[in-house]
Amino acid sequence: QVQLVESGGGLVQAGGSLRLSCAVSGRTFPHYAMGWFRRAPGKEREFVAAIDWKGTNTYYTDSVKGRVTISRDNVKETMYLQMNSLKPEDTAGYYCASHKDLFPSNCYMPDGYEYWGQGTQVTVSS
Repeated sequence: QVQLVESGGGLVQAGGSLRLSCAVSGRTFPHYAMGWFRRAPGKEREFVAAIDWKGTNTYYTDSVKGRVTISRDNVKETMYLQMNSLKPEDTAGYYCASHKDLFPSNCYMPDGYEYWGQGTQVTVSS
């Protein structure tokens, strides 16, 4: 049974930082690209970042570029999302996902991801 478990969310003031983690079990973690999505209240799910199987190539949505870094540790079978200079508009539930391929083709679209976590809430106060 494949499980993705996010952690690290919380309440932070604008300008602060958080580091999200996504621990994966039940799947050969290094064989798949990974991604982060988020969903704010009343809005659709939005792509945040993705990373290929080796961690060589990363992809970001424009609104987080320069503030967010996605990374992975294939030994620990964990993916991370370091978020700095957080803004109130970053407030959302954050979800990690395991892609079907080594490289996250069409990484912006949720359809390419086979497994999802339950999410962790990030709230940024102004």
